Amino acid sequence: MWRTRAAAACVICRSLANSSYGIKRKSPLQNLHLVSRSIHHPYYPSSKFQRPPLRISIQLFSSLNRLPLHKTKLLNVKYGYQFHRNFWLARLASRLLKLRYLILGSAVGGGYTAKKTYDQWKDMMPDLDEYKWIVPDFVWELDEHIDFEKLMKALPDADDLAKLLPDFDKIGESFTSLKGFFSPGSPGETAFRATDQGYDNDKQYKKVSDKEKIDQLQEELLRTQLKYQRMLERLEKENKELRKLVLQRDDKGIHQRKLKLEDKEFLFVQSEKSLIDMYSEVLDILSDYDASYNTQDHLPRVVVVGDQSAGKTSVLEMIAQARIFPRGSGEMMTRSPVKVTLSEGPHHVALFKDSSREFDLTKEEDLAALRNEIEIRMRNSVKEGCTVSTETISLSVKGPGLQRMVLVDLPGVISTVTSGMAPDTKETIFSISKAYMQNPNAIILCIQDGSVDAERSIVTDLVSQMDPQGKRTIFVLTKVDLAEKNVASPSRIQQIIEGKLFPMKALGYFAVVTGKGNSSESIDSIKEYEEEFFQNSKLLKTCMLKAHQVTTKNLSLAVSDCFWKMVRESVEQQADAFKATRFNLETEWKNNYPRLRELDRNELFEKAKNEILDEVISLTQVTPKHWEEILQKTLWERVSTHVIENIYLPAAQTMNSGTFNTTVDIKLKQWTDKQLPNKAVEVAWETLQEEFSRFMTEQKGKEHDDIFDKLKQAVKEESIKRHKWNERAEDSLRVIQHNALEDRSISDKQQWDAAIHFMEETLQSRLKDTESVIEDMVGPDWKKRWLYWIGRTKEQNIRNETKNELEKLIKCNEEHAAYLANDEVTTVRKNLEARGITVDPCLIKDTWHQIYRRYFLKTALNHCNLCRRGFYYYQRHFVDSELECNDIVLFWRIQRMLAITANTLRQQLTNTEVRRLEKNVKEVLEDFAEDSEKKVKLLTGKRVQLAEDLKKVREIQEKLEAFIEALHQEK
Repeated sequence: MWRTRAAAACVICRSLANSSYGIKRKSPLQNLHLVSRSIHHPYYPSSKFQRPPLRISIQLFSSLNRLPLHKTKLLNVKYGYQFHRNFWLARLASRLLKLRYLILGSAVGGGYTAKKTYDQWKDMMPDLDEYKWIVPDFVWELDEHIDFEKLMKALPDADDLAKLLPDFDKIGESFTSLKGFFSPGSPGETAFRATDQGYDNDKQYKKVSDKEKIDQLQEELLRTQLKYQRMLERLEKENKELRKLVLQRDDKGIHQRKLKLEDKEFLFVQSEKSLIDMYSEVLDILSDYDASYNTQDHLPRVVVVGDQSAGKTSVLEMIAQARIFPRGSGEMMTRSPVKVTLSEGPHHVALFKDSSREFDLTKEEDLAALRNEIEIRMRNSVKEGCTVSTETISLSVKGPGLQRMVLVDLPGVISTVTSGMAPDTKETIFSISKAYMQNPNAIILCIQDGSVDAERSIVTDLVSQMDPQGKRTIFVLTKVDLAEKNVASPSRIQQIIEGKLFPMKALGYFAVVTGKGNSSESIDSIKEYEEEFFQNSKLLKTCMLKAHQVTTKNLSLAVSDCFWKMVRESVEQQADAFKATRFNLETEWKNNYPRLRELDRNELFEKAKNEILDEVISLTQVTPKHWEEILQKTLWERVSTHVIENIYLPAAQTMNSGTFNTTVDIKLKQWTDKQLPNKAVEVAWETLQEEFSRFMTEQKGKEHDDIFDKLKQAVKEESIKRHKWNERAEDSLRVIQHNALEDRSISDKQQWDAAIHFMEETLQSRLKDTESVIEDMVGPDWKKRWLYWIGRTKEQNIRNETKNELEKLIKCNEEHAAYLANDEVTTVRKNLEARGITVDPCLIKDTWHQIYRRYFLKTALNHCNLCRRGFYYYQRHFVDSELECNDIVLFWRIQRMLAITANTLRQQLTNTEVRRLEKNVKEVLEDFAEDSEKKVKLLTGKRVQLAEDLKKVREIQEKLEAFIEALHQEK
């Protein structure tokens, strides 16, 4: 009877056990974005990201879809219930029903333990609400498919369990009779011992059978995980395609759309300007505001540093999903910092900050053009005599599925300066790297070549100096494939990834493979090679590397997560700092410049530009009379010496009027053909410059602003330098001047008197200059010596004695020629030697030139007075008259030529040259407007700098506030 009941209980328990294992449920789904665990050093005991290990089989996130999934042991739970009242009765019950109670207890306890373990696992999961934009909504609802209420209902209730238990009353009645049978020394005891030994063998067999079932369950669990992983990958790909479609349709304005996929609803938001683009603009403005990267620029960015040829550029290209950087075998290619802004977009394109051209990164020709453009910009930014530049090249890369962040690729750190490099290249690279890394909110992406000895690394020491605690450093080991092949001890790689080899500390450690070293490899082929390598890598199979520490995909997720975490923590603090700075600057402006507008350098330049153009236009308002007066006066000042010395004086030495006129005509013809037109054009050009300068520098009372003086002076000089007079002007002017000098007909007495007046002014001016020269030669006269107590020098005494001797010659011969004869020079010298004065013949001739010149000019002025009444004789051609006034006619011809030349030049100025000068001024202003360095040099002072800082701070604050608002909306 008891065997029948035991067999029935066995069948029922087996069915319960099978039904408990057959409950329809799904294994816990792997978490795609536990990136905070991947960037946390496992040896930081104080890290808030550490969590106690779960006691269930959970696979961490990995982009390796086909990695072997390691088996883990299930939780060992002890089951069973022992009675303590009757030991022999309990022993007998356990012998009879032990296996059945084990199965029944496992069903009940296993279900309760599974529920408790799942709740514990669920509570320990981080809040992933921020990542719902990546993973579809229904993924977070998968827990609905695991119905624990249904599981509990499937378990037997108390009544059913009671029915399954044997009838203990009847068993108790049998125990009395059985007690004697199993008493010590009885035959029953011997049989029981034999039965007990057989039961132990059966128990061992049962344990083996249970182990196989556990293994089967683990394999089933792993297959379920793979199934859900493939499902997630498929959904992620479909989600990516849908996001791309929405981005293509709505690339302007703010739009929200709900799309359905497999009965799941997704919400897409596309803004007019993406969040990362707004943040990149803030960084660009900060870079312009504080080019030296001082205290103001404390916003996060990812700074990529590494030894030369360590593979940092390749890592950046893998994150950007495009081969965008120029490369060379061992040669320094990154010569200046390159800021790359990654953002999501419908098309994979790249564009520069200062250019509107888009490069299609899916086309090889555009990629080649982009690489060439980056290389050209780098070389142009490097100053002469240098190898690297501090100027930052800003590049934006958009594409589907790109992680949103801002990265800065820095020149590789070198240990030796080779030939062709500037001597200070090594120090310059260190200073650039330190300038970027000293930002307390900069994320340092430290790239280390895994294929070379760790002792050869330079960058790790530099990073450890800038971030000794490793609170913002992420370490990346590249070329792990070469390292696994060449490194003798693989455990050395494990030491690097665990942070035990280098002196630096880091938030997280990653190992990546960036291709086979072929520059023509595509990003897709590199990704396939990287996944294939890690699938077969012994480093991963032997658990030297963890799944979440490998591949550039995991790296980009970790960096993006860390980047946005630091952005949220620092951006509001920076906004408050700039708000305070703005208040201080506004207060300073009000106290120093209360009545002036806050014009920055560009606005001041525009104001100065308008003033300069107005002043150029004012040249056209100059009256013709003013132009002609200035031109005539200036031209005569330039040619008067030539006319007196080379034309009038030689002609005046002739004996008669015919010879005088002949000499004058010849010399005037020579002068007109060679010198006069060129001199006239030169005078006209200088006159235009002087008038232009007068308008540019003339103060306009209270409206004058001296802040523009330096700019106006530079514009004037550059415009004059570019201006060239019309070359054909000289030819036409030569003909006009020649015709004017050929005319000898004075039409009326007024012109005659004007010529005499012109001649008298010229001769008196020359006589005054001559008297001054003679006074300097002989010293002061007796009156000045007596009044001012001034004496003569020895040379002046000699000159004075020589002058007195030469004046005796003129008094003796008033018709003396302009030059002394040799015998006359000898006579004067001997006369002076007789008085004890030794004189050089050259000194005698020089003194004679000035004495005769004064005598001649006085004689000519007397002749002018005589010729005032000579117009009547001129009309009769001086027939039957001893008065000859041919010199008056000469000066009239010169005066008339000056007037005609001035009129001609005035017409050229007003009709042609002023407009050409205005055009040159506009070109110069346009060139200056595009040259920021020129504007900084020409518009200087505290007022300009204060207005410039105020404008920048306002712009930064507004951008920061807009970014914070957008950040809150997205959150």
